[in-house]
Amino acid sequence: MDANEAINYFPITLRIDGSRIVVVGGGNIAARKIRLLINKNAKIEVFAKTVCPELKQLHQNNCVELMGEMPLQAEFKNHIKTCRLVFIATNDHVYNKKISQWVMETNIPVCVVDNPKLSSFITPAIIDRDPVLIAISTGGAAPVLNRKIRQVIEPLLNQSVGKIAQFMGKYRTWVKKHLPNTCERRKLWEAFLDGQGSSLIESNNEKKCFDYLKALTKNYKTSFGEIALVGAGPGDPDLLTLKALHCLQNADVVLHDHLLSSEILNRVRRDAHLIYVGKQKKKHTVSQKEINELLQFYAYQGKKVVRLKGGDPFIFGRGGEEAEYLMNAHIPFRLIPGISAANGCASASGIPLTHRDCAQTCLILTGHTQEKKPLDVPWESMMNPHQTLVIYMGLGSLDFLCQELVKKGFPSSWPAAAIEKGTLPEQKIVTGTLENLAKLVTQHHFESPVLIIIGQVVSHRVISP
Repeated sequence: MDANEAINYFPITLRIDGSRIVVVGGGNIAARKIRLLINKNAKIEVFAKTVCPELKQLHQNNCVELMGEMPLQAEFKNHIKTCRLVFIATNDHVYNKKISQWVMETNIPVCVVDNPKLSSFITPAIIDRDPVLIAISTGGAAPVLNRKIRQVIEPLLNQSVGKIAQFMGKYRTWVKKHLPNTCERRKLWEAFLDGQGSSLIESNNEKKCFDYLKALTKNYKTSFGEIALVGAGPGDPDLLTLKALHCLQNADVVLHDHLLSSEILNRVRRDAHLIYVGKQKKKHTVSQKEINELLQFYAYQGKKVVRLKGGDPFIFGRGGEEAEYLMNAHIPFRLIPGISAANGCASASGIPLTHRDCAQTCLILTGHTQEKKPLDVPWESMMNPHQTLVIYMGLGSLDFLCQELVKKGFPSSWPAAAIEKGTLPEQKIVTGTLENLAKLVTQHHFESPVLIIIGQVVSHRVISP
């Protein structure tokens, strides 16, 4: 295998209770791997001439069996025929490679610690809340990063999450008997977890918890679904709010717009139905009337529906129109705000939208024009030198917009900026003036989505050293 060749892994959880697991090596690294296995009811056999104090103690506690020095090739291959896994953890690279080859010839999964090239599997960083397991892997490329990610995730997990899983597993068959429909069962468990279920389990009161589950099951009935109008933020998936992420991971159906990245859509629950209803200039795939009807259709089926929009739904996202339609149709809905493109792109570019020295107000407009119609903006309201102008969808009308602002009184040297794909890694920014911004945008081959910022705040742009 070439040194730069990528190694691809597929994550699984492997049942090892009652299985034999062979570990080659008797040092601290071997002991570290064995710690992951000793509570999984596996029979662990250690081949090593000498072993560290920790392994001696584990042997005295009947947690591992010490097999002594490694046997010859034929005898070893015969010994591992019925084992589930082999770990190799010695500090001799040549020896590790030889043993790895023996194991691979028998088609037994093998892990050579800290050497993915000699391994057919690797062990991830693990968060264990039995029976809940979370595995984090970088494919062997960056073990330190594994640990860093684990440090971020572990504090977010309630210590009782394992008890919750145990309770749900215990009563899973009971719920299935009373609600044979898979979709209904999923919604029941979601209502259980979002309601009092988790707190009752945390208080160690299983009877009250089961009574609550029975009450939910008895009163369960199919009703209207719920619509969530969700703002996905300006583009960077890490700028999704926690509420938005919660909605995406609970949705049955997601109606999404054009400008949403695959990284954001990848955070939708895997079995949700994704429907593209995006609009592009001169390419209105689905009309607003059809979108409204789709929302109503899936709500009447009792689905949890997310209408996912870039930025914030109520800023040039037609969220207000859709909310009015749902309100008039008496369909329950929630509004989940998102970081707006104006706020997100300006901040990511280092441009303050207000500044006490030069801009005390901010006016947000759209530069989008209906086909064959002139740009219709409140010119008089825009002519305030102590104000920042933020223009959405202004790429096509930028040249005309800048010329008109100069004609109406702004100096041609008035600061202006254009931001393409703000907050994303491929973000592009140009700063200039009303006189040359349109030319700069053309020279740099800007494409939608582009946000325009006009005002003295552009001169106060900050760039981290």
